[in-house]
Amino acid sequence: MSWLLLLGPAALVAAVAAVTGIKPKETRPVAHTRMMWMARFVLGVVAIFLVYLAFRQAG
Repeated sequence: MSWLLLLGPAALVAAVAAVTGIKPKETRPVAHTRMMWMARFVLGVVAIFLVYLAFRQAG
């Protein structure tokens, strides 16, 4: 099994955790900070860019 195949689910779990604000118990809350909003924005820009590259490669 390729490491790239394993990277996909790990990235998906990290993205879901970043967008939803899930965190372990007894940690600092960061879900509503400016840094988290910028991280979500960058995640969205990267996702749009990857979708654009996928469509460009397919067509």
